[in-house]
Amino acid sequence: MKRHLTVLIALLTGLLVVPAPAYAGPAADTVAATARAPQEVLSPTPYMGWNTYYALGGDPTEAEVKSIADFLVSSGLREAGYEYVWIDGNWAAPTPRSSAGDLVPNPDQFPNGLKPLVDYIHSKGLKAGIYTDAGPYIPGKCGLGSHGYYQRDADQFAAWEFDAVKVDYLCGIAADLDPKTVFTEFAQALRNNASGRPMIFNLCNPVTSPDWGNYPEEQQSTYSWSYAPGIAQSWRTYTDVGFVGEIKFKDVLRNYDANARHPEVAGPGHFNDPDYLGPELGMNDEEFRTQMTLWSVAAAPLVIGSDVRKLSKTSLDILADRDVLAINQDTAGVQAVRVGPAGTTETWVKRLANGDRAVVLLNRGDSPATVTTKARTVGLSGDRFTLKNAWTNQVTESAGTISAAVPAHGAALFRVSRATGKPGVPHVVAGLPQVTQVGGDTVPTGVAPVVAGGDQARVEVTVRNDGAQSVFAPRVELAVPAGWTARPLGNEPKLLRPNHSVNLAFTVTLPANAAPGSTPLTATTSYEVKGKGRLRQETATAVVVAPVAPDGDVVLSHHDWISATSGWMSPTVDMSVGGWSPISMLSQVYPTGIGVASPSTVRYYVGDKCSRLSATIGIDDAVRNVGPEGGTSTFQVIGDGRVLFDSGVVTRDDTRQVDVDLTGVRVLDLVVGDAGDGGYNDRANWAGLNATC
Repeated sequence: MKRHLTVLIALLTGLLVVPAPAYAGPAADTVAATARAPQEVLSPTPYMGWNTYYALGGDPTEAEVKSIADFLVSSGLREAGYEYVWIDGNWAAPTPRSSAGDLVPNPDQFPNGLKPLVDYIHSKGLKAGIYTDAGPYIPGKCGLGSHGYYQRDADQFAAWEFDAVKVDYLCGIAADLDPKTVFTEFAQALRNNASGRPMIFNLCNPVTSPDWGNYPEEQQSTYSWSYAPGIAQSWRTYTDVGFVGEIKFKDVLRNYDANARHPEVAGPGHFNDPDYLGPELGMNDEEFRTQMTLWSVAAAPLVIGSDVRKLSKTSLDILADRDVLAINQDTAGVQAVRVGPAGTTETWVKRLANGDRAVVLLNRGDSPATVTTKARTVGLSGDRFTLKNAWTNQVTESAGTISAAVPAHGAALFRVSRATGKPGVPHVVAGLPQVTQVGGDTVPTGVAPVVAGGDQARVEVTVRNDGAQSVFAPRVELAVPAGWTARPLGNEPKLLRPNHSVNLAFTVTLPANAAPGSTPLTATTSYEVKGKGRLRQETATAVVVAPVAPDGDVVLSHHDWISATSGWMSPTVDMSVGGWSPISMLSQVYPTGIGVASPSTVRYYVGDKCSRLSATIGIDDAVRNVGPEGGTSTFQVIGDGRVLFDSGVVTRDDTRQVDVDLTGVRVLDLVVGDAGDGGYNDRANWAGLNATC
């Protein structure tokens, strides 16, 4: 704790200088015995670009890569800074080397070879990246491997005029190599390439326990920080952030947290790498905006994993936001640190080169929250501060408090500096509409509220004044869908003094036939500022309207759920997760149920209309086709936040019976945990899931 506090203070004040780890030379029999080239600062700020892996999967083609390059130019992404076009794995021929030992591109994918493609990329004002593995080529383990050919491959990449090389470790771990040794050897080969060509080295060891099994610490991604800054421009800090075509918000947070463990080793020319950006690969717009916020303050390389040609204007605008990119590309190269405790809401701070602070107010929770910190907490002194919202461009002035109304899974990003000159517009936080009660019952903090047809709910909007001046006549108008009603409760105040807030409440009534789904509640907050007239802010929250409750004896897995998550893939009805096989446990096949991977939550609305829930729970027999590792989970049945059933740890050799009283339960959650050993091979089943209603 003492060391962590010292590093935190140093990062905020700008006193920390971390030398790169000493360079360990390679073995003489692995790398050509030439004089070691000096390490250049190839990318003083985090590099930006696009990669084939998540978007195009295992078989990228010349035509696809050219099309992406064209789009980076025409869309303005190149101008925004996304200049690297990176060809990831599976580019090599089925027999990846010629008889002479040279790497061979797959002629079906790259009929003209790679050099003409690199020339095309360069002709567009872009740079080109390529992929290999630090291990030996092992069929079935990786697409190609460079072990034993490091200098030959580095020379070939340089001759093809690539600008960057990503070096994986899939065959490295399969061959039980030492990552520090082999990555160091590859780094020297790149520096000493025969063409003298500068090439970025992205060190990519994704091996992480327990996600990959049980590995020594020195073989894992979480150890790369101890040696990579001296040999690479970036290094992966955790396992992959997702799967091909799928990047989920929970894994974005997981990778960000792992990436944040060693901010002290990041700096100009060498950066922690939490993996790729994933717009529209499983996250909504708010969640992706949060990923972009976090990656930007982490001084992380910004590499797009999605097919940019298919992205919405919203996603493209998020990727190209100038104020956010300026924070990522700040020349100090400092990585953000958390100030205050970890939790559902958090504050992260990045010191910028001119002394400003980039401040993130993060909401990991499932409901809106107002998140607050102080200027002195983020390393600034004084009594007046300018706050520029990097996403909205709104500029306000605070007397020392930095706060924002942050949506579920959202993040506010401010550039904070000391204020000078005439007083600015007071920083007023217009709260997001928040359901605090349904039918007279209080909604627990951090829990996404659920309403249903005929319900009456209390909705509150909190208005907060963090400025140095009073604002006058604060008002809130609440817009609701057609057929709903919103009735104000209480009276609005005549003024709102500095460092004060007011809750303005409404009773919202839903019609009996309210359509299920996500429905927005929009609040328009207005207030008068002396000399500025009446100012307005609009905020909106999506409220979940539940489907009709089940009736009679029902197969609950065939009833519409409110929401459903799975650790990987998606919850699968009447099949093992992924949909590849029927639900089977201990060789018994079950015709109905839900297959998930841990962690998972499946939520149903039962509306106080059900009396009983029964199921058989356990681990699917499909785990036996994968290996002996993992395959342990916990199961809980939770009604309105109260645990009704807890299985304890369930292994692949066990099943349990669930028989739960649902009397009085309105919202039902079926929760699967990883039993504390990670989610590897956790294929869990809720079989024969039946309810009496």
